[in-house]
Amino acid sequence: MRSVEWLREQGHDATHLREENLQRMSDADVFRKAATEGRILLTFDLDFGEIVALSSEKNASVVLFRLHNTRTPHVIERLKSALQETSQSLESGAIVVVEERRLRVRRLPLRS
Repeated sequence: MRSVEWLREQGHDATHLREENLQRMSDADVFRKAATEGRILLTFDLDFGEIVALSSEKNASVVLFRLHNTRTPHVIERLKSALQETSQSLESGAIVVVEERRLRVRRLPLRS
């Protein structure tokens, strides 16, 4: 939740599923909700990379954290870098994989 608070402090319209009492929603429903609301999904759940890749959504985006250090200050620091370096890709639809020392961006749609 501190990551959501940080995003709000930066001027982003951020929400956490817990705030809406939706933490038990299925992954597919979470993705549909994010796509419908035009939100970028932030997650540690690798399933979302596959869900967005297989979807027909062209403007949906997922930031997928693959970090060993999952302490909030580190996650926020990596998120800050990801937003600075990939904002244009995220706005047009992408999967951004955030690792300890690098970012990988796959623009959507993935099919060629």
